[in-house]
Amino acid sequence: MEKTFKLLIINPGSTSTKISVFENDRSIFEDSRFHDAPVLLQYPHVNDQVPFRYEVMLDMLREAGIDPAEIDVAVGRGGSACTQPSGVTVIDQKLYDDTLAAVGGSEHAAKLGVLLAWRFAQEHRVPAYTLNPTNVDEYGDLARLTGIRGIYRFGHSHVLNQKAVAEAHAESIGKRYEDCRFIVAHIDGGVTVGAHDHGRMVDGNMGADGEGAFSPTRIGYVPVLELLDYLQTHSADDVRRMCSRSGGFVSLFGTSNSDTIHAMVEAGDRKACLVWNTMIYQICKNIGEMSAVLCGKVDAILLTGGLMRFDDIAQGIRERCGWIAPIHIYPGEMEQEALALSVLKVLRGKTKALTYTGKPVWQGFDGITF
Repeated sequence: MEKTFKLLIINPGSTSTKISVFENDRSIFEDSRFHDAPVLLQYPHVNDQVPFRYEVMLDMLREAGIDPAEIDVAVGRGGSACTQPSGVTVIDQKLYDDTLAAVGGSEHAAKLGVLLAWRFAQEHRVPAYTLNPTNVDEYGDLARLTGIRGIYRFGHSHVLNQKAVAEAHAESIGKRYEDCRFIVAHIDGGVTVGAHDHGRMVDGNMGADGEGAFSPTRIGYVPVLELLDYLQTHSADDVRRMCSRSGGFVSLFGTSNSDTIHAMVEAGDRKACLVWNTMIYQICKNIGEMSAVLCGKVDAILLTGGLMRFDDIAQGIRERCGWIAPIHIYPGEMEQEALALSVLKVLRGKTKALTYTGKPVWQGFDGITF
């Protein structure tokens, strides 16, 4: 008889903390708590949220009557360390330290998944893993170079959900993810749009780094010279926070609550309508960019994330991007299942987990020096 594993799945987002408990491949509990931006902005640094989020996580387990001592393995969403290859990775002291220090150069709430899983694992003496963190990097050279020597682009997006949705859609049409070309847009507290070319995310916007559409918590693309003027009266730390925590809706309305803003849209509020429709417009521009990356050979456009509960986003994208490829909607996300089932394969010996190296995936252009 196959051993039964109980897995705790920890998934912090920019506006929520979500956990699940799986018994093997069956989810037996799931809960999520929304955190409005003003609550999280009480913590000066993302790392400062760990005690708060950990207590939220334990509260959810207590309310469900689940004893943490029964958990066999902790699995956390990840990010902010050095760039990594895709797949399941063991959370060890090195990965924890580099995640805490954000050596990858970007701060995002996803990193809290590794920090929380490691803390839980240490307290309860169980192993810990992560899967497809935000810093998975599969870019090609053309996606890396910028017009400033020494500044390069790298993979930083909602890799976990984008790949999970792409793999699920490929299976639904009787194909392998490795045989398809998709554009996947994750639309929630942050927005990232990726070009998936035969099983690899070859390009996309670095959403928490100031690229792409603005969103409930992020600034998106901003003209550089205007930003420099802004910095005359604001600190660099202010701008860093706005890239992933206090930009977008938070800056424009003082809240990251999309339901609040959409209710204003439905009531005909002109400011809300302008902001909401501009976000959709910018997402469409990102999708257009990724279609060019794939040379127009796109099997499908996949729309996922929490904001896909609003039908007008899908409608707006269909109007501007429907000519590119068929559009399919996957509301919410598939992250919990992907985290659980991928780690379960490792526990059963069907695949091997990676060990974090502490070295970036990309080591420079082959034979070219700038």
